[in-house]
Amino acid sequence: MTAPARLPDAPRDDLAAAQLGIEPVPQRHRVLGFLDFFVLWADFGVGLLVLLAGTLLVPGLGFWPAMAAIALGTLAGVLLLGLAGVVGSDLAVPSMVGLRPSFGIRGSYLPSLVNVIQLVGFGAFEVIIMAQAAAGLAAPIVGPGSYPAWAVGWSAVVILMGLGGPLVVVRQWLEKAGIWIVLATAAWMTIYVVTHFDLGAAVARPGDGSLTFAQAIDLVVVMPISWLPLVADYNRFARDTRSAFWGTVAGFAVANIGFYALGVLLILVLPGGDLIGSILSIAFGAAGLALLLGDEADNAFADIYSAAISVRNVRPGWSTRWLVVGVGAIVLGIALAVDLTQYQNFLFLVGSLFTPLFGVLFADYFLLRRRVYASAELYPTGPGAARPMGINPVALIAWAAGIGSYLLVINTAPWLGGTLPSLGVSLVVYVALTKLRRSLAR
Repeated sequence: MTAPARLPDAPRDDLAAAQLGIEPVPQRHRVLGFLDFFVLWADFGVGLLVLLAGTLLVPGLGFWPAMAAIALGTLAGVLLLGLAGVVGSDLAVPSMVGLRPSFGIRGSYLPSLVNVIQLVGFGAFEVIIMAQAAAGLAAPIVGPGSYPAWAVGWSAVVILMGLGGPLVVVRQWLEKAGIWIVLATAAWMTIYVVTHFDLGAAVARPGDGSLTFAQAIDLVVVMPISWLPLVADYNRFARDTRSAFWGTVAGFAVANIGFYALGVLLILVLPGGDLIGSILSIAFGAAGLALLLGDEADNAFADIYSAAISVRNVRPGWSTRWLVVGVGAIVLGIALAVDLTQYQNFLFLVGSLFTPLFGVLFADYFLLRRRVYASAELYPTGPGAARPMGINPVALIAWAAGIGSYLLVINTAPWLGGTLPSLGVSLVVYVALTKLRRSLAR
């Protein structure tokens, strides 16, 4: 395999880390601390899609109930995100490898494939919204119809970032430029809204009742939860678990609350129901939107890179580099063929699948194993070394029970919300069945 091309100012070790697969991260690459993770997860927690998700909370809820849902949903979500990251920083392994001891090596293939599907979907949504926004900005100059060209261009950007890898993106892009773009954009948009609109009237406007408070919490918590299958892919590069946990929790919480709230404000005060068009209506809105697009590419990078790593859990011998290129090409194809009309349903689907999945992981790693996994369970040396036939049926049953409870709740008692009940069901079922299995074995 030929050596990857050097990027300007990218240290050799940072670039070399981009080619790591599912093996434990060598100590020389475990270099990220609290500030690195704060910047990384604050950056991952913002973007146009987060603003879009914030607009879904109103007019179903009024302003203050929406703010309460944002705070509670974020708190629940970031704690789960931080705990999932602990598995990666403890073991220095990616997310899907961390599922091997609980699901079995072959049992981990199913969540890996589901994760690839959701990451490709989210990556396509990112490219769609970036290309739509860029086409809107360019329309006065080049006229309508430039969306396909922008989709191709943004896909190329995120593929190149995937080839650079996490350490290059964090230390050479986010910390030197990306996070400052985010801060400047968010500050400008907030200042403009506060100084140019009657916030009193917007805040006093009641909700129409089309969304329950519990459903609103689900729509907020699903954003950090959507990162659960990715978090260890990046937190495996941590110097220590404590700094990784608190950097992840603090960074994502600040960003998630800020951008959900900004999305609520924008949809309440700006004309029309189109988020992109509304932002463009602000004086200097085009400049702010252009700056925000520079950050949005980081989220699409994470989708493409982690999809490649998830594939490697199933096919360890495949090249990370070529998987990044292949996943990026698929994302581009979807971006050229679909739109954003089903985004809310997509968010609910993600929550139904991955919340109970990590309920199983939390039960196994934190409650039953006390944060101790044997190396042979992560990387079996022979057939069935981790589990008989490489599959733990208890984990699959618990996962299915959690998914079923999520769907049952949101269809029969939507006021309750499905996220936390599904997490609790999968966790309790896994612990109970595992203890029953051990008792019968004795």
